[in-house]
Amino acid sequence: MPIAKSPADLPTMEQIVQLSGLEFMQGILDGRLPGPPIGTLMGYTLHEVSEGRAVFRGTPQFEVTNPMGTVHGGWYGTLLDSAMACAVMTAVPKGSAYTTLEYKINILRSVPLGTTVDCIGVIDHVGRSTGVAHGELRGVDDGKLYATGSTTCIVMNMTGKKT
Repeated sequence: MPIAKSPADLPTMEQIVQLSGLEFMQGILDGRLPGPPIGTLMGYTLHEVSEGRAVFRGTPQFEVTNPMGTVHGGWYGTLLDSAMACAVMTAVPKGSAYTTLEYKINILRSVPLGTTVDCIGVIDHVGRSTGVAHGELRGVDDGKLYATGSTTCIVMNMTGKKT
């Protein structure tokens, strides 16, 4: 999957709204569109996508630890925000975009460094103006639940046409 290296590598909003949200996410997964640079920074990639669902896979390394040497809470939050919000994106119609309004996470246990996890986001509701989703962070090999989350996203019609 190619990763954007500069703002010029990213699609413009005009290009994005020509696709449904699911088409956009599938384009990232299959490499037709660049993946977000934050994935490189934080050590995760888009792993699966389908209507109403997005899965990111990641492995925390030392660079994402806090001063105590454990995985920083922001790493959990970033993965959960990505998975839950991208799940919402899969239900956004052509001509629209979304952004996260708020999210909440619960860290249940520390992910050991080097442990690969899947972060699964699933929609609960997507309408004309809001999307709601939940997520979980689970170990790929151990199946343990490490964190959960929920999000509310704003869905925005970018065409200016009334829906």
